[in-house]
Order: sequence, then C-alpha cells, then structure tokens
Amino acid sequence: MSSSKLSMREALRRAMTEEMERDPDVFLMGEEVGHYQGAYKVSQGMMEQFGEERVVDTPISEQGFAGLGVGAAMCGLRPIIEFMTWNFSLVAIDQIINSAAKMLYMSGGQFPIPMVFRGPNGAGGMLSAQHSQSLESYYVHCPGLIVVMPATPKDALGLLKSSIRNDNPVIFMESEVLYNYMDEVPDHEYLIPIGEADIKRPGSDLSIITWSRGYHFVMEALPEMEKAGINPEIVDLRTVRPIDEKTMYESVKKTNRVLIVEEGWPQASVGSHVADLIQRNCFDFLDAPILRVHQEDVPMPYASNLEKASLPSTEKIMAAVQHLLK
Repeated sequence: MSSSKLSMREALRRAMTEEMERDPDVFLMGEEVGHYQGAYKVSQGMMEQFGEERVVDTPISEQGFAGLGVGAAMCGLRPIIEFMTWNFSLVAIDQIINSAAKMLYMSGGQFPIPMVFRGPNGAGGMLSAQHSQSLESYYVHCPGLIVVMPATPKDALGLLKSSIRNDNPVIFMESEVLYNYMDEVPDHEYLIPIGEADIKRPGSDLSIITWSRGYHFVMEALPEMEKAGINPEIVDLRTVRPIDEKTMYESVKKTNRVLIVEEGWPQASVGSHVADLIQRNCFDFLDAPILRVHQEDVPMPYASNLEKASLPSTEKIMAAVQHLLK
C-alpha cells in the first residue's frame, strides 16, 4: 500500500481531520486552535474546513475549557481538548483527575467520557523549568485515564484516531521537539490499537524500553552501539497506560538485559514502574540489574548547555549499555 512522508504535526492534523469528517460529534477546543491555527500549527486550516462551532478558540482558562470538555463528553460529544503545553494542564488537573477520570466510576457506568486531552510535552529548548516538564507520570498514576505517547508520525496518526474513538478519557502527549520530525505514514485508513507496543528494532544483546522522545535519544545512540558491535532490541511502548506487558516481557526473556530510557524525572516515574514490572515478572531471566537513563533529578535549567546536560544523551546511554554488557 502507498505511503507519504509527513511531519508529526501533519500526521496529528490528518488524524483529527479524518475523525471530524467521519463523526460530527468530534470537535476541537483550546487556546489559539482556530484563528491562529494552533500554537504549533497542528490545527492549521481546520477552522476554515469545519467552522468556529467545531474548532473552538477558548480564553486562557485551562480549568474552564477542560471542564467544559468533560461536560460535553457527558452529553455524548467527543471533544479534543488541546493544551498549548502539558505544563499548562496543571491548572486543569482537578478537571482531568477528579472529573474526567472518575466520572464513569462514580456514575455507576452511566457517563462514559469519550474525550482526548492532547498537546506538547517535555523539554522544548530553552523554555526553562516551568515549561519543560515531562508530566506523564502525573497522569499514569490515576486510574480511569489512558496515556498515549507516540514517537513517530505513523504512530501519532494511528494512535490519535484510536484515542478519539475510545470511550474513555485519553491523555495524548506529543513531544514538543518532534513536530517537525518527518517519516512515512500510510495513505490509507490507519489505526493502532491502544496498549500495543512496537518492536522498532529487533536485537539480541539487550532490551531498550522507551517511548516518545526517549526513542529518539536511543536512535541517536544506536550508531555508537552498532560501531561497538552491540545489537540492541528497541521496544517502543507507545502507550504507557496501559502498558503492553506481554511484548515487553517477551523481549526481556530473549535478551536477558534491560535498559529503560525516558525523558521524565527518575522518582516515581513511568520508568520506575516498568522496572518494577520487569523485576517481578522476569526476575529469573535477568543476567544483570535493570538500568535506567532519565532526566536529571533537577528543575530544567534555561541555558541550552545545561538543558542538554540534564536530558538523556548518547554518552549516558552508551555508559549504561556498556555496564549492562560487562
């Protein structure tokens, strides 16, 4: 089947456009999504196509429009709520955690919440401590939410379409620095099941488990690994709640060594949960301790050299890989 090369933002736009064409109950709402065409131009041209009733510009009030989205979902619509950055979602966390995530449970199944909260996550390049946070562990912690973190345009397309069709609230996190990243995307209707990991590169020496921007840190280090004769298996979780434990365990049982690479902080993170799952379910297959590469346990500095030092890098990944293979 044919494919086209699209950027991450183009793949996200295509997913929303196709779902809005398919289902009149789907609409997009957020700051600057309409007339300005999106802070990162993800919604470019969508207001012209669908009108102001389905591409809705909001005031700078995350708590307000997130709550409005929850109410719309309770009434049977399928809102897509765009945060200009997931850092700003902290203003709306009460609506996400205490309303969206719990409404189905607290209503005894009467009110499904078919909605997607989406926007850029993680460090964006010299945006400092309040605008450079990778916040997935906040939402992974909460029952009732699905958390999706694609690393490629193809995965972004297939997973966003599945997220919009899902009857539960989905936290959809897009790396802030990947909107221009280009890759092949199928031209046909394309969906990826939520909760299905992807073996991005089969290998035999160790399993590198990652997601979102972490995958790109790993790919930057891959030439150094190959130069050293190391053959890693790269597992992209894609969805971090729920986690595809089966694919992850099969990889670990094959390679017997595990490195987890993530953009988030180390304490109580997705990576620490993944490490716990592996040690409880694959302990007898491990030939070395599980290692993790993550952001340093500090607020993100503003200076570009310090931001780079804070994040995962080829040097940090290679050091961990070489330690695992001693």
